[in-house]
Amino acid sequence: MKKLLLILSVSVIVISCNNGNKEKENIRYSQDSKEISSLKAVIQTYEDGDWQAYEKYYADTAQIFHNTTEGLSYKQAAETHKNNVADLSSYGFEDEEDDFEMVVTDDNETWVNYWGTWKGTIESNEKEIIIPVHLTARFIDGKIVREYGYWDNSEMMMAMQEMDSIMVDQDSLNKPKN
Repeated sequence: MKKLLLILSVSVIVISCNNGNKEKENIRYSQDSKEISSLKAVIQTYEDGDWQAYEKYYADTAQIFHNTTEGLSYKQAAETHKNNVADLSSYGFEDEEDDFEMVVTDDNETWVNYWGTWKGTIESNEKEIIIPVHLTARFIDGKIVREYGYWDNSEMMMAMQEMDSIMVDQDSLNKPKN
């Protein structure tokens, strides 16, 4: 009888240990992963304006969709970012306001979601713009293969139009009269 109880106890322990390993292998949600670290690094390279480092996190065939249905390559996205921040004296994300999560879908796709607050200052008039942002990126073998970004860019567009309007008015005032 003692042997039977011993065998039964050992069996229960072995099964419990195996179930614990099985749960670790099937993690479907996390707020700490290498993919999250990669997306954090992408955001940091964007904030630093380090476009060469930015590119290393993307697969060669990656498609990036930021407020559009037409995908860009990571090189095109980096160029777009450069142009978009050219008239800003500062820009970046509020780290204390951000949130990351990694999910593995039923189709075994790994996605990282990011919610954050972007803040930028227009150089010519020091106007501050604050925009909530959502990014989601699909990873394969540690590289981003697809990325979507969503934010309301209307405040930035209005501020830039206002800046352009002021510049046009100044040019017309400085224009010599005949």
